[in-house]
Amino acid sequence: MQLTTTPNIEGKRVTRYCGVIAGEAILGANLFKDLFAGIRDLVGGRSATYEKELQRAREIALEELRQRAQDLGANAVIGIDIDYEIMGKENGMLMVSASGTAVIVE
Repeated sequence: MQLTTTPNIEGKRVTRYCGVIAGEAILGANLFKDLFAGIRDLVGGRSATYEKELQRAREIALEELRQRAQDLGANAVIGIDIDYEIMGKENGMLMVSASGTAVIVE
């Protein structure tokens, strides 16, 4: 299944729009506190550990997007947008969401 942030796929024609879909991953505050407590790889203001967790959350959100597209019979998702949101300052939950349009291309 092809996933893209562009509104179309070069060389392919959209034959059917299956609908707008989304996938989400929510990470809890305790996870980040634990990560920062154990970080030893902080170099130049970057944390590889923190970045890996964000990457994992993004991959989960995109995999959910892919699965929802398959459930609709689509073979591609176009116009993907990935957002990062902090949910509640006290809880410190981080949500990574991916949305796009499930389509059939040929």
